[in-house]
Amino acid sequence: MISRSSMTPERDAAYRAALNAALATGQAVLAGGGSALDAVEATARVMEDNPLFNAGRGAALSDDGSATLDAAIMDGSTLKAGAVAGVTTTRHPISLARRVMEATRHVFLIGAGADVFAREQGLEQVPNSWFITARRWGILEEVLREDGRPIPPRPSGLTDEAPSVSVQVPVSHSPDEARFGTIGVVARDRAGNLAAATTTGGLTGERWGRVGDAPVIGAGTYADAGCAVSATGTGEYFLRLVIARMICVHAGEPGTSLQAAADRMIKGDLTRIGGDGGVIVMNDRGEAVFSLNTEGMYRGTVSSLSPARVMIYADEGGNVDGPVARAAAPH
Repeated sequence: MISRSSMTPERDAAYRAALNAALATGQAVLAGGGSALDAVEATARVMEDNPLFNAGRGAALSDDGSATLDAAIMDGSTLKAGAVAGVTTTRHPISLARRVMEATRHVFLIGAGADVFAREQGLEQVPNSWFITARRWGILEEVLREDGRPIPPRPSGLTDEAPSVSVQVPVSHSPDEARFGTIGVVARDRAGNLAAATTTGGLTGERWGRVGDAPVIGAGTYADAGCAVSATGTGEYFLRLVIARMICVHAGEPGTSLQAAADRMIKGDLTRIGGDGGVIVMNDRGEAVFSLNTEGMYRGTVSSLSPARVMIYADEGGNVDGPVARAAAPH
């Protein structure tokens, strides 16, 4: 769990600085008249390049030591969506997911075919080693050692730096980071349109091509005309409950608040079946809420009426209202 006891002051400060930078990116897009879709993609790209989070550079590693990346994006105004899973060479999986949505008749591409499509679309390619950091490799070794599984040879020259990141993660890490750090973004633009995006490296030490909820439309990512959701946590539980879509269904029920709809799924259904995690949710009025059943979730909010606020622990509030509101939560 993300808890105060597992956080150093340096790590706490680094995450808060990174969250503020992400919020500033999305808010600048919206303030300039950009769409909600543009805002969620731009924000996610910034965080995909930040090794603090479990997506892109600094992603969690599979048991063979490789990075396999998943992402999804959805436009609430049209219900169009794009998703990718098992990507290994595309620097920004979230941009690839958007290309799937806009340049194909498909919704979901996986594995080598997704990377082939990315190359055809001219998206930046990098060696798989670009995604691997010293911190994530250390976490992988801990997980595999605890499970009694073989540890692959450590690549040479690993660092925790990335060329486009100004905030670097401390070398030390918490064991809890094996399961946290997925990036999620939801936004509402000036026209009232909503969008959601989620991007992740999955679970440390995952096997057999495992895919979680993040790229699955309706489970980890969803947006329609009235509601946008991005989820994080142990994906197997979110898949079973179709959490993102169900929150939007409940939010549309008469007399149900956005917070109540989110809590019903996270503190109710998810908790009852033994799952853990959280969500960020936004409605067509620009109200943004969080719900989590863990001790913490990296998250933040900003709107045209409210300054940026970032939070880590469950007892930190921060829901917002505003006509051009957005929330980014690298969970």
